[in-house]
Amino acid sequence: MRDVRIGVDTGGTFTDVVAVDEGTGEIVTTKTPSTPANPADGFVTGVRKLGELDVTSVVHGTTVATNQLLEERVEGLGFVTTEGFEFVLEIGRQSVPDGYGNSYFWVKPPRIVPVHLVRTVGGRLDHTGAEVRPFAEDQAVEAARWFRSRGVTAIGVCFLHSYANPEHERRMRDVLAREHPDAVVSISSDVLREYREYERSVTTLVDAAVKPVMRRYIADLSQRLGMPFSVMKSNGGVLSAREVVNQPISTVLSGPAAGALGAAMLAANAGHPSVITLDGGGTSTDVAVVIDGEPSVTTEGTVGRFPVKIPMIDIVTVGAGGGSIAWISPEGTLKVGPRSAGADPGPLCYGRGGTEVTVTDAHVFLGRIPPHLLGGEIPLDVDAARAGVEALAGKLGLSPERTATGILEISAFNQSNAIRQITVKRGLDVRDFPLVTFGGSGPLLACRLIDILGLPAVVVPPEPGNVSAFGLLTVDVKNDYVRTHVTRDLSLQAAARIFGELEGEAAEALEREGFDEPVHARSADLRYYGQAYEVRVPAPPGPIDEAWRAQVVERFHDAHERLYGYAYRDDPRQGVEWVNLRVSGIGPIARPPIRRRPYPRTEAVSATRKVRFEEEHDTPILQRAALESGAVVEGPAVIEEYGSTIPVHPGFTATVDAYGNVEVRRG
Repeated sequence: MRDVRIGVDTGGTFTDVVAVDEGTGEIVTTKTPSTPANPADGFVTGVRKLGELDVTSVVHGTTVATNQLLEERVEGLGFVTTEGFEFVLEIGRQSVPDGYGNSYFWVKPPRIVPVHLVRTVGGRLDHTGAEVRPFAEDQAVEAARWFRSRGVTAIGVCFLHSYANPEHERRMRDVLAREHPDAVVSISSDVLREYREYERSVTTLVDAAVKPVMRRYIADLSQRLGMPFSVMKSNGGVLSAREVVNQPISTVLSGPAAGALGAAMLAANAGHPSVITLDGGGTSTDVAVVIDGEPSVTTEGTVGRFPVKIPMIDIVTVGAGGGSIAWISPEGTLKVGPRSAGADPGPLCYGRGGTEVTVTDAHVFLGRIPPHLLGGEIPLDVDAARAGVEALAGKLGLSPERTATGILEISAFNQSNAIRQITVKRGLDVRDFPLVTFGGSGPLLACRLIDILGLPAVVVPPEPGNVSAFGLLTVDVKNDYVRTHVTRDLSLQAAARIFGELEGEAAEALEREGFDEPVHARSADLRYYGQAYEVRVPAPPGPIDEAWRAQVVERFHDAHERLYGYAYRDDPRQGVEWVNLRVSGIGPIARPPIRRRPYPRTEAVSATRKVRFEEEHDTPILQRAALESGAVVEGPAVIEEYGSTIPVHPGFTATVDAYGNVEVRRG
C-alpha cells in the first residue's frame, strides 16, 4: 500500500486502526487492546500491527481530555475574573439534578475552582464592549504573583462582557506571561466568545485544566510517531496536533464524534440518509441522530458534571458497554453499569484479574459470542465467565441462565433509554429511523432494541468494530467561530461586519493548515423574545440583505416547530430575537471510497454451538466475510467477524446488501 492515510481511535477497551490506500481505495483494519496508563502505547502498537506502509497522514480520535474530565482530575486550577464577581462559579445555575423533588437532599458539588483560588481584577466593560472602568494592571500583577507563589500553573481568565471586547483579557494574559511564565493560561475570548458568564467561565477553566495533559500527550505521541498528525474534534472536524494543543477543549468528544460521522457516511451510501447511530464500546454506548446525512450539533453539551459550551456533535452517552459491571443494589435488585471493568483488568473472561461479572461475561455464558476476540488473538476464559455468573445468580436467587439474560436485558434497556433521550426528547419519533449500530459490542443487542423501541431495522456496517477509526478518515478540517450579538432588530450592516470578521479569522486559521480556498458555513442562534435559550439554524451564503434575513427567520420558525411543536410565525407580540452569529471554516478533504462487496469464495457456515436466546438452540455460526450480497440469514444464527458479532434471534432475519451491510429486521 502506498500513499496511505491512517485513522486511529483510542477507546476505553480497544484501540482501532484503519488504513486507506489513496490510490487504490484498499482498506486494511486492525485492533489492539488500549493502554489506559499511557494511551500512546496502544496507539503505536496498533499502527505497527499494520506493517510497513508509506504513510502520508494520520488522524487520531482521543479520549485523553474526556477521561480527565470524567475522572474530575482538575485540581490546582486558578481563576481570574472581574472585581465583584468572584462568586460566579459558586452561584452557578439554579438547576438541581433530578428536579426539585431531590432538592432537599442534594448537596452542591465542589466548584471546578474553589473560592480560595479565585482572584479578581478591577476594570469593567459594558455589554457592547465599551470600557466603563479601565483595566487595573496593578491588581493583575498582584494576582499573577499570588498564583506563582502558590504554585498554581493552570489559570483561566473570564472577564464580564469580554465576548464583546477581548482587550482586558488579553492584557491579563500578557501580565501572566510576564509575571508567571510557567503558567498555562486560557482566556474566554479565545475559548468561547459568547455570552452567559457561568458557562463561559467553566468552559474556559475546562480548557485550562486539560491543556497541560494534552500537551504532554501530543508531544509524546509526536516524538514516537515521527510525523505530523491531526486530531479529531468534537464539532465533527479535525485539526493539526500543533494547533489542537492551543484549544484542547475542542477534543472532549473526539472519538464518539468520529463514529457518528463514519456511520452517517456508510448509512447514506446504503440508502439511509436519516438514522440513529449507536456506538457500543467496552466502557460506554454513544448515541447520535443523523438527519439528511448530517449528525445533529449542539452547543449545550456537558462532560461529566461540567457544562462545555462549544459546538459538538449531539451525543448521549450511557455506561452500557461490553465491560459494564453487573452488581446488586442495597435493595437486592440487579443493576448493570455505569461502572466498567475497562481494558485492564477487564471482564472475568479476559483472565487478567477481573473479579466482577460484566455484560461480556453474560454474552460468553449464553454462547452469543465466540470463546475468543479478534479472530482468536485474545482467547476468552469461558469457565471464569460461567463461575462468575453462577456466583451472582446464587446471591440473587435466580438460575444462571436467567441471571445472564437479565444482565443483557438491563443493558438493552439502558441503551434504549439513551436512544429515547436523543429522539423522543428532541421531538423525533424513534420508529422513523433505522439504527446503525457499530463498535465491538454495538451489534450484540440489535434484536432486543428492535423490539423495545419498534425500530424498522438495524444496520450493521462491515467491520463495525472499526467504524470510528474509519470515520476519522471521512472528516474535513473544521474550526468554529462565534460572536454574541443580541438584538430584536438585526442591522444588516452589523451582521455583514461580524460575519466578515469571523470568516476572516476562519480563513487565517485554515491557511495555517494549508487550505487556500476554504469553505465558510454560516449559522445563527435565534429565539422568541423572552425565551432563555435559543435554536441554532443554518444561514445561507451570499449577500446579507432583507431576503437573507427573512430566510433565516423562516428557518428558525420551522426548527422551533419541529423541536417543540409550535411556532409564532404570525403573532407580532412574539418577536424573534437574534443572539449569536456563527461561522464554521471548512477545509475539505477526499473521502475514502466505499466499494461494492465482492463475491465470497468460502463457505458461510463454519460451525454450530449451543446458544441461549429465550431457549437454548443448536445454532449455526456464520462467517460474515463469506456472506454474499443478497444473502438472507434466518434466526437463530450468529454472524461472526474479526471485531464484532451479530446474534440473530429466533423470529428475526438478517440480509446482506450490495455493500456488505447486514440489515436485521423482525420477521
